Amino acid sequence: QVQLVESGGGLVQAGGSLRLSCAASGRTFNTYTMGWFRQAPGKEREFVAAIRRSGGSPYYADSVKGRFTISRDNAKNTVYLQMNSLKPEDTAVYYCAAAYGFVVSAAEYDYWGQGTQVTVSS
Repeated sequence: QVQLVESGGGLVQAGGSLRLSCAASGRTFNTYTMGWFRQAPGKEREFVAAIRRSGGSPYYADSVKGRFTISRDNAKNTVYLQMNSLKPEDTAVYYCAAAYGFVVSAAEYDYWGQGTQVTVSS
């Protein structure tokens, strides 16, 4: 089992940047695919990005491709989401999650953090 704690959310103006972090407990962090998801008020949770156990071949939703970068540091048991050129439509609660396989569906992720709020003002 793994516990996940996100941090780094906040209020930023459109065009600005934020870096989210997700710290994982346990000694098996490098056995999980790590993903970021987000959920805006009144909307379903949506996939943002995922990264393989080794850190290679990250995968992004079209809506964030070219603006967001997912990375991980297995020595620190941490996954990051660098968000640049933020838009008001990026406003949401952002969650990190862990899965055993390389998947993008929220239903296939086994462990979730509590979420961190990102608000982008216009």
